Amino acid sequence: MKSSKTGSGLTDPTRRTLLKSAGMLVGASALASTIPARASDMSSESTPKSGRGAATATPPIHKPMVGFMLAHEQFPVPELVQLGVAAEQAGFDLLATSDHLQPWQANEGHSGQAWVTMSAIGERTRRVWIGPTVTCPTFRYNPAVVAEAFSSLSLLYPGRIFLGVGSGEALNEQAAIGSWPKWPERSARLVEATEIIRKLWTGDQVAHDGKYYNVNAKLYDPPTTPIPLLMAANVGPKAMYRSGQFGDGLITDPESWKKLQAEFEKGAKDAGKDPKQMPVLVELFVVVGDENDAKTSAELWRFLPNAFKSYFNIRDPQAIQNRATADLPLQKVYEKWPISKDPDVHVKALIEQFNSGATIVNVHSGQADQKQVIEFYGKHVLPRVHQQLNEA
Repeated sequence: MKSSKTGSGLTDPTRRTLLKSAGMLVGASALASTIPARASDMSSESTPKSGRGAATATPPIHKPMVGFMLAHEQFPVPELVQLGVAAEQAGFDLLATSDHLQPWQANEGHSGQAWVTMSAIGERTRRVWIGPTVTCPTFRYNPAVVAEAFSSLSLLYPGRIFLGVGSGEALNEQAAIGSWPKWPERSARLVEATEIIRKLWTGDQVAHDGKYYNVNAKLYDPPTTPIPLLMAANVGPKAMYRSGQFGDGLITDPESWKKLQAEFEKGAKDAGKDPKQMPVLVELFVVVGDENDAKTSAELWRFLPNAFKSYFNIRDPQAIQNRATADLPLQKVYEKWPISKDPDVHVKALIEQFNSGATIVNVHSGQADQKQVIEFYGKHVLPRVHQQLNEA
């Protein structure tokens, strides 16, 4: 498979052995033996190690969890922080944040800095996992800076930070630095950047002279707990194979996971990893309401069906919005979303994703009233999902 050669030699056996022996392929299973499964397992006597936001107890990231999406495209940072706190209180296990310079569509209206949001949420929460879906560590962010930032976040909130990485979109990368090469280079850069990040996280001096990056530095404050590094893949088999090969886990959508699961598993196995021990996060769009509510949400997320088919190559959010309006009827956008005020519909949708092999279902609602969605899930959906998962 051509994708196995992506990254200019990074897939050869010697390099893979180096990565594994240095402890840079951080297995999510390493967390399982020391961290209880859910908030209900937390001791009432637990206290933070430092600061209000330090960890008391957190779930292992490869165990089944329900996450909540904090969309920087649609809401300002102060509101996202409040929503993150509310989501933890409602019983969500994980908070994912989008990481953009610009929104996908101009009518979404916002695009705050994700790492700032994560830090503020970490200080105000106690147990949820927090991470981006996803950060692009190759153009507007240098991989060394990404390594430093997430190391610092992990020191603030040990055992609660994950890093999701991807190859980027023109609306962020080209808009920021004016460069937007073809996919083979973007994918190779992602693989090389991931290698640099993992090397720096060891705390050793790193002298990396690669095809795309030259780094000669060390992190003087490296992580003291493992940071799972999940790699995004949508639509294409090469990207899915790459994520299995080079990631600690996967970030994707339900349709891509359904169609390309075998590619991810093959990539993991070819790299000497057990895909059953790797977290798989799927982002599930939902609507707590009726079809009119779905239409309103879909207006803001109209690009989704073509996001990673063509729109990721467009720099201007207004141009993406115009194209999506012309190309996609609203019903096409929401036709596979669970849409209902009946908890059974939502419980069934989440359980179906877990039954497909996903370990994290990240709930994303495009509705304006996010607190209503959080409260609905907290009262009527999450308890039943957790019960079914415990009984399985």
